[in-house]
Parts: sequence; C-alpha cells; structure tokens
Amino acid sequence: MRIESSKSGQVKHVAALQKKAKYRREQGAFVVEGLKMVLEAPANRVISIYASDSFVNQGGRELLAGRSFTEVSDSAFRAMADTQTPQGVLAVIKSMAWAERDLYRGGAEPPLLMILENLQDPGNLGTIIRAGEGAGVTGVIMSRETVDIYNPKVIRSTMGSIYRVPFVVSEDLPGVLSRCRQAGIVSYAAHLRGEKNYEEANYRGPSAFLIGNEAAGLSKELSDAADFLVKIPMKGAVESLNAAIAASVFMYETARQRRA
Repeated sequence: MRIESSKSGQVKHVAALQKKAKYRREQGAFVVEGLKMVLEAPANRVISIYASDSFVNQGGRELLAGRSFTEVSDSAFRAMADTQTPQGVLAVIKSMAWAERDLYRGGAEPPLLMILENLQDPGNLGTIIRAGEGAGVTGVIMSRETVDIYNPKVIRSTMGSIYRVPFVVSEDLPGVLSRCRQAGIVSYAAHLRGEKNYEEANYRGPSAFLIGNEAAGLSKELSDAADFLVKIPMKGAVESLNAAIAASVFMYETARQRRA
C-alpha cells in the first residue's frame, strides 16, 4: 500500500498527533521522526511506520529491514512531519506507561528522581530526560502543567531516552514528596535560599531533586514541602541557571558521589 495524497486520513491522523497534545492523549500515541528514533523504538509499542518515496529510493527499504512500513509520497510525508527538513521516516508509537509507585523502588542503584514543576520549554524537558539517562536517573515525575512530554520538540531533544527513562505525570507534587518520604527518598529543592551548596549534601542514598518553572522557579508550597533546600553558587550577576543545566548539575553530582 502506498499513500499519495496529503489529504489521506492516515496523513491527517499523524499530523494531528504532531500538533495537538489533547489528540495525543485521546489516542494514546505520539510520533517520532528520524531513523534513529524509529529503530530504537520498542517493537511492542510501534503502531505504524511511514517512509517517504525519497527515503525508500535511497536505500531506506534495507535500513528498515524486518519492519513493515507504509510508503508515502514526498509531499504527503511533508504534511505528516513536524521538522522543516524531514529525514523521510517516522513512526507512530503507543504512549509509554509507568506506575508512580514503581519509580520509588530504584534498581541496582538507590532511586534518583527528578521532580519537575511546570517546566514550559520543550528543549529543557527533553534535555533533562536525555541527561537523566546518562546520569542514572531512575524516574521523572512532572506536574500536569509541565509541557507535554510527547511534544515533537521534547521527543527530538530526548534523542531516544524517552523510551528508557521512566516518567509519570502527577496532579499532586506535594503528595509525591510525601510518598517519597514514606519510601525513604530524601528530597532536595533547587532554591536561592538553600542552606547548603549543592555539593555539600550527601546524595548516595535515595534522592529526589525538585526543579521549578523557568521564569517563576518552584512554588512556595513545593519548596516548603522539600526536605532540604540546596543552591548552586553563582558568580557575577547571574542569579540562576537554565532549568536543564541546573538539573544536570544535580544529577551528575549525584552520579559522581555514587561512583566515589
């Protein structure tokens, strides 16, 4: 089967998944673009794969060996893609599914959680997911008001880590901190009022870090609910770091301590 027209129902379906968070939630699916993202997708979550004529004619059939796909005209593929210069292959993926309680258990290492309140920049969220995998984060918990993790820009920024870093969305982050405490996980809020610099705290045990909105920071309710406030010392006139950079500082300090 080959799709020629950009008015095809399948084309419109994929385009809607790219553009509308509500539609993604309703359908329980999202879109990934590019060969790397398609090949790394868990086989049991792949709903469909689409490849453009140009991709197929340039060896794409061999690159997708063993995977069934639908070929589409170049013009139809452009209508499906979110990127300005599409790579010629994309896939519709069943939304990932983890339970919050599982994130508190950790694994070979003690739990290392990132708790994100109302982040709005897709690049920040995607970078935290990607850096989190590298640092050994065992889970990410986001407020409902955080940018949709299935936003195409977030997906691209994760570079495949979206498949491997467990995450959940919570309606009640203060409640999450209470459940962390019950599970023996100590929470640290990144805050200008921190009593200690970040490197002075001990993160070798089960730990969770709170990162707030890019403009407003953490809400008073959430920072007050944390076990400890810690800060990243600044020189010059800079008051705070980009959310993804701040998160990376904490994640990799934890990884460093746990290697020592």
